Amino acid sequence: MTYRISRSDADWKARLSDVEFAVLRQAGTERPFTGALLNEDRTGKYVCRGCDAQLFTAATKFDAHCGWPSFFDPASNDAVELREDASMGMVRTEVLCAACGSHLGHVFDDAPWTPTGQRYCMNSVSLRFIPDDAEAATTPGQGA
Repeated sequence: MTYRISRSDADWKARLSDVEFAVLRQAGTERPFTGALLNEDRTGKYVCRGCDAQLFTAATKFDAHCGWPSFFDPASNDAVELREDASMGMVRTEVLCAACGSHLGHVFDDAPWTPTGQRYCMNSVSLRFIPDDAEAATTPGQGA
């Protein structure tokens, strides 16, 4: 697949930390309950660590008690790409950034208490959180 944002492995390695590269570009997984965004509860948006494309909003984040930040829906229908993942001796649905193809995590149909029934289980290291108050502080014409 061709993505809107395409970089060489060398460029990705220069832009990302070793851990970020292992997860985003090599489909790795961070250890459960270790991600910086697991307990983030402010309003805002979650963007791709690789390319800054918006992926999720805080309004769809919920505590799934699985060890990774979880969301019940992406920010838009075209924010993520879903792909069958038959690795690790099981079949799962991998979630990638639709803009750059970075691995984000997996989606599961095991959250019936959410509006969609889905649990987008994402690696914190794949995301960057931008709080709503940070954008207001940098928007021209805003302020006291």
